[in-house]
Amino acid sequence: MDALLIVIIVAAIASIGCWALSLITRDTSWVDRAWSIVPVVYVWIFVAGAFAHGDGSARVVLMGVLATAWGARLTFNFARKGGYSGVEDYRWAILRARMRPWQFQIFNVLFIIGYQMTLLVLITLPAAVAAQHPSGLTAWDIVFALVFLAFLAGETVADQQQWAFHQRKKRAGGTLSPGFATTGLFRFSRHPNFFFEQAQWWACYAIGATAAVVSGGGLVGGALNGSIVGAVLLTGLFIGSTIFTESITASKYPAYADYRRTTSMLVPWPPRARATAPQS
Repeated sequence: MDALLIVIIVAAIASIGCWALSLITRDTSWVDRAWSIVPVVYVWIFVAGAFAHGDGSARVVLMGVLATAWGARLTFNFARKGGYSGVEDYRWAILRARMRPWQFQIFNVLFIIGYQMTLLVLITLPAAVAAQHPSGLTAWDIVFALVFLAFLAGETVADQQQWAFHQRKKRAGGTLSPGFATTGLFRFSRHPNFFFEQAQWWACYAIGATAAVVSGGGLVGGALNGSIVGAVLLTGLFIGSTIFTESITASKYPAYADYRRTTSMLVPWPPRARATAPQS
């Protein structure tokens, strides 16, 4: 059976499972719990399919290893925050309160499950591209793999800094000025972890594109191929999610407005100077 077809079947089963569990438990965070797991499964299905058809290569194995490192780190961070203990993402509760029950269920099926579970397939398609164009590793593969690992390290540091802040906040009784992390990587980006998360999948796309180029593909179909849609849609999801998350944060913490004016939203960048009051 074709590896892509197997991935689609697995994704469909996972989606139905998340939907059923969301109805049974009245908890819509099941996709969140699958987020760091199913893409790793999909990539290794593409790896196994490549070797089953005699098209295996060091490149697809490298992509499987990188995806596994991404998934292991993200699963650990999600678990230590209580993600697998039945805690629902607070944003879903806010949206549920803003909608009628039937409206939220449509949103649940179409976006929370449908869009996101489809996206988790799309971001792994560069591995399918690499499997379709087997060849030896190149210097570019090594460069993009190192870039991926740098982004992985960046997200690890950002998540640890955010975790440490919230632990200090918890020990302080739930209140710690200004209410959100602003030091370390958060001095240069309001959401450095979000930036590094999506950047890893852009690096993954670059490795798949390298395979297509080495096999004779040009600009279109090689460096730019259809698997780019996953990285593009992932970036769009993060931008939309960040805007919504920040609207909630800004309503809770007055100091967030100034932080938003001086600090880049996603891409780490030197902070802008704070505005000073004019002298009389």
